Amino acid sequence: MDIIVCVKRVPFTQEVDLEIDKSGKSIVTDGLAYVINDWDGYAVEEAILLKERIGGNVIAVTVGSEDDEEVLRRALAMGADRAIRIDTCGRSLDGLVVAKAVAAAIKGFPLDLVLTGVQADDDNQAVVGIMLAEIMGLSHAAVVRGIEPEEGSLKVRVELEGGIDEIRQVKLPALLTIQSGINEPRYVSVMGIRKAAKKELKVIGIDELGLSEADLALATEIEEVYLPPETGGAEMLSGDPSKLARAVIEIMRRKGVAV
Repeated sequence: MDIIVCVKRVPFTQEVDLEIDKSGKSIVTDGLAYVINDWDGYAVEEAILLKERIGGNVIAVTVGSEDDEEVLRRALAMGADRAIRIDTCGRSLDGLVVAKAVAAAIKGFPLDLVLTGVQADDDNQAVVGIMLAEIMGLSHAAVVRGIEPEEGSLKVRVELEGGIDEIRQVKLPALLTIQSGINEPRYVSVMGIRKAAKKELKVIGIDELGLSEADLALATEIEEVYLPPETGGAEMLSGDPSKLARAVIEIMRRKGVAV
C-alpha cells in the first residue's frame, strides 16, 4: 500500500503564557519550543503500522521552511521511506492553499491512501484534510479511530458526538483524518533521527508546482488574534435544595439562557 502522510510543525504552547505580537494577528513565538502536531503523530504511526502489516511505502509531506524538516526527520525515524517539504517561498498560506499545494506535489505519485491529522494544534481549523480529499477527488472519512484493511477498501471506525462510533466502508484510494488515541506513537531516539538523515528528503518550492496566482490567493485571512477575556470567579450557592434550584434558574434567566 502506498501511503502519503501529512505532518505539521507547531509551537508547543501548553503551560506557557502567550503574548499577542505587534501585528495583532499571531502570537509571539520567540523562545517557544516546536513539536510535531499531536494528531499528525498518530497519523504517522498509523501509516507505519499499515506498512508493517501489509507492506508498501510511506511518504511524509509537510509545508514550511527548512526548520520544519525537523518533523519530517521524525517521521523518517518512525519508519517513513521518503519525505517531501514544500517550501512556502515566503508566501502567506491558508488551509486551502496548503491543500492545493500538497495535491499538486503528490500528483502522479502511486497512491492508495492519504492520512492527515484531524486538526492542527496551532489553528484548530480542521480543514486541510477534507479540502485535500475534495481537490484530489478521493473518498474520505474524518475523525477516524480505527482502520481495518480489506480488498480494495478499508473498514474504518469514525468518532461521532456523544461517545458513539460509526463503522464505514471506504473505497480506495482514500483520505482519512486521524483522531488522537487511535494508537500509541512509537518513541523516537536522537540516534534514530540521525540515522533517518540518510533517507531521501526532497524540497519543492511552492512556485514550482504549476499553481496559478489565483490558486495561491488566500481564501481566508486572520483579522485579529486576542486572548480570552478574564472573567470573575464562580458563584458558590448553599442552602436548601429547593431554594438553590430557584436561584440557579434565576441566574440562568439573567444570563439569557432559556429555561
